[in-house]
Amino acid sequence: MEAFTHALSAFNSYAGPLLGIGVESRDLTFSQVSLRGVVVLLVSLAIIRTGKKRSLAEKTAFDAVLIVILASVLARAINGSGPFFATLGGSLVMVLLHRFMGWIAARSHTFGMIIKGKPAALVRNGEVLRDEMRRNSISIHDLEEDLRSSAATEDLRKIRLATLERSGEISFIKDQG
Repeated sequence: MEAFTHALSAFNSYAGPLLGIGVESRDLTFSQVSLRGVVVLLVSLAIIRTGKKRSLAEKTAFDAVLIVILASVLARAINGSGPFFATLGGSLVMVLLHRFMGWIAARSHTFGMIIKGKPAALVRNGEVLRDEMRRNSISIHDLEEDLRSSAATEDLRKIRLATLERSGEISFIKDQG
C-alpha cells in the first residue's frame, strides 16, 4: 500500500502541474486546458468502451440522457469547474450504471418499458390511428415525410403497419399484396 501511495504522490507531483490540478479554473493556462482535453478524450473513449455500443447510438431517451450527462460532466474536468479525477471517476460510474440498467431492461420487459418507453402503432392496414398520432404528437405531415423517406412511397394504403419506435423513429412494414 505504501508503494501505491508513493507512486500516486509521484504521479501527482509530475502530472499535477501539467494538468493544473489544484489550480482555480480561471488560472488554468491554454496548455493545461488543452492537455486536460486530450486526457479527457482518451479516458472518455476508454469509459465509453466499458459501456455498450448502443449507448452512443442514442437509440432511446435512456441512451440520449447518458450522452448529455457525460458531455456536461466531462466538460467540467476540462474547464476546471470540477475536480479532475473525481469527475472522470464519476463519469465511469454513470456509464456502468447505464450498462447495469440496460442489463436489467434486457431481462425485464416492464423495467425496459419504464426507462426506454414503448412503441406505438400509428398506421394499421393502411388506416391512420389518429388517437395514437395525437397521443404521441405526430402530425400527418410528420408521418408522410417519414413514409416518403423511409418506405419510399406516398401511399399509406400500401402500409400494413407503421410504428413509432422507442427511439422516436417511425418504422414501416409494407403490405405484400
